[in-house]
Amino acid sequence: MTKKAIVFGEMLWDCLPSGRKPGGAPMNVALNLHQLGLDTQLISAVGQDPDGTELLSYYSSFGISDHLIQRTSDHATSKVLVNTKDPENITYDILPDVAWDHISPSPNTIEAVRNADVFVFGTLAVRSPGSLQTLLQLLPEAQLCVFDANLRPPYYDFEVIESLLGYTEILKINEDELLIFSDYFNTSSVPEECCQFLLHHFPIQLICLTLGANGAKIFQNDTVFSHSGYKIKVKDTIGAGDAFLSGFISTYLQKKSPEQILDFACKIGAFMATQEGGAPKYQVAQIMEIE
Repeated sequence: MTKKAIVFGEMLWDCLPSGRKPGGAPMNVALNLHQLGLDTQLISAVGQDPDGTELLSYYSSFGISDHLIQRTSDHATSKVLVNTKDPENITYDILPDVAWDHISPSPNTIEAVRNADVFVFGTLAVRSPGSLQTLLQLLPEAQLCVFDANLRPPYYDFEVIESLLGYTEILKINEDELLIFSDYFNTSSVPEECCQFLLHHFPIQLICLTLGANGAKIFQNDTVFSHSGYKIKVKDTIGAGDAFLSGFISTYLQKKSPEQILDFACKIGAFMATQEGGAPKYQVAQIMEIE
């Protein structure tokens, strides 16, 4: 039976020097999960403007449902100014008060989350009270909560993060974000020790720590699984972490071993770094060509 995934959060235009590309971590994750064969929907919002119409058109061109994406006349479709001078360290200027800051709850979204095998969320989309309250209504309905830390300074609040961690069963976090967590929780900056702290203080069952070009690790109970990653020529890293998370979720739901999960997640993350933008169309066979 096809697994169902619901992703909550931002969808936007990444404005690059070469032109704009559709993006936003949750939208990237939703499109990747869809291309990996999951029945996926995104809970988000765009403006009733040409940017919103075009973004929805791109999203729908994948054959994925836009049933849970709201349209608002009060706020514009999101844009992010992307600095790609260092391809391995992309920076973002995220414009404030946009459509996805005002995602509303509805019976449809609650039912969709309740019926899904996995519910994926992050921190950026809850920088505003409206979308935060909506997410907090949805989290208790989820069967499996996957929290992608995806910290975007200054748009995160650790009181909010602590609330989200209280629902989290799988945490995906990168090494820089883990240092921020260790500083806030006043715990060891050694990754193994910080992850053990989080595993013992929250209902988290598994932590996936991404290490950029150096692969990733899984922390589960008292066991650590590692993968050194795939060496590729980087075009840009936009969406690589989102692709990694999608590969992780798809194989996790297939009940693959931690080693198999890491291998495929690292492979799809590496593949995405060879592409431009965060949400391209591809065939799974292209991912398997990464060696």
